[in-house]
Amino acid sequence: MSHGRAGNPAAMSTKAPGADPPDTADLGKLRSAASGCRGCDLYRDATQTVFGEGPRAAEIMVVGEQPGDQEDRQGAPFVGPAGRLLDRALDEAGFDRGKIYVTNAVKHFKFERDERGKRRIHKTPSKTEIVACRPWLHAELAAVHPELLIFLGATAAKALLGDDFRITRSRGKRIDLAEFATTAVATVHPSAVLRAPDRDEAYQAFVADLVAARGAR
Repeated sequence: MSHGRAGNPAAMSTKAPGADPPDTADLGKLRSAASGCRGCDLYRDATQTVFGEGPRAAEIMVVGEQPGDQEDRQGAPFVGPAGRLLDRALDEAGFDRGKIYVTNAVKHFKFERDERGKRRIHKTPSKTEIVACRPWLHAELAAVHPELLIFLGATAAKALLGDDFRITRSRGKRIDLAEFATTAVATVHPSAVLRAPDRDEAYQAFVADLVAARGAR
C-alpha cells in the first residue's frame, strides 16, 4: 500500500538557518563544503562533520539520525556498534552493503558529558538543528538519485516526511516520495535494537523491515 508524504509541505523547504550547500552533484565537493558548515551550533563541540559515504550511483540510500561517538572520532557514518549491527542486518536481508550510500539527517554529533565529564552521551537533535542540516540531505539526494530510501529511526524520517510521521504507524510500509522521485521505507534505528529488552526479537523485526524495503523498490 502506498502512503503519501506526511507533514506540512512548507516544512519541507530546503531553506535553513545556515547550511548552504554548493550547487553541484559532485559528492566530493559537497563533502568538502560540509566540512566547514556552520549552519547550527553543533559544530562547536563535535570533532568533525560526518558526511555520507557510498557510490555516486547508488540505487539505495540509508539515512540515520546523526553520527555517534565512534563516527564523530573516525569521520565516517555507521562505524560503531549500531553500524556493525546494520551491516549484519542488511546482509541478512539480501542487500549488498558496498552498493549502498549511507548518511545521516544531521552531520554533527550532538552529546552531553556524563557526571565525570568523560563519556559522551548521545542527545537527540532538535527540530532547528534538523532543519538547519536538511539542505545537505537534499543535496545528497539530488546527487545520488536513489531508487529507495531507508530511514533509520523517527528523526531521520521526520527530516523529510515532517513532524507528524510516526514509526509506530508506518514502519516497514512503502512511502512514495514524488518530490524526490523515489520510494521510502522507515524502520527503527539499529541503536534501538541494541537497547531493546529482547534484542533477538527486535533484531528479527528490524531485518523483516529491511526485507520489506527490498520489495518496495
